[in-house]
Amino acid sequence: MSDIQVRPTVAPDLPRLMGLDHSITSEAVWQLEVRREAGQVAATFREVRLPRPVQAQYPHNHFSLADDWSKRSMMFTATLGADAVGYVSLLERGTSSTVWVFDLVTDAAHRRRGVASALLAAAQAWAESRSHRRLILETQSKNIPAIRLAQKIGFEFCGYNDRYYLNKDVALFFAKILK
Repeated sequence: MSDIQVRPTVAPDLPRLMGLDHSITSEAVWQLEVRREAGQVAATFREVRLPRPVQAQYPHNHFSLADDWSKRSMMFTATLGADAVGYVSLLERGTSSTVWVFDLVTDAAHRRRGVASALLAAAQAWAESRSHRRLILETQSKNIPAIRLAQKIGFEFCGYNDRYYLNKDVALFFAKILK
């Protein structure tokens, strides 16, 4: 969608961004299985289709965005016309030359139109302009749309953290090596 514009977030964007629908609907989940045997641990994930779609709440408190945005290294807002329809917030981790995609949100009414892809492209360009070597995207194991998007645009699974979020959901991490 060519009319998507991505620009740095400014303070007047924050009320609209906090009001976006942050929830997701998913028809599958990446199910974690951990096996412990003598001296070794094996963790495997498999995509499991759910009997019916589930709606998952966003794992971060989006109402604290106004307090948190100034702590981020960078934040971009996607707009369609005058409307803010998504955002991405980034956090640099200096010594590892890594940028973490902390938030990636597209309003429900504007999903599957290229908004998240445009935001990730802006994040990647920004990280490369600062000579970072890697982007890491975190997402819930039940956020199949985000997992598929990450894989589609070149991110590879690189790890997980069980009970990472306050609601005890599993966090999955996907990395993309930058040029």
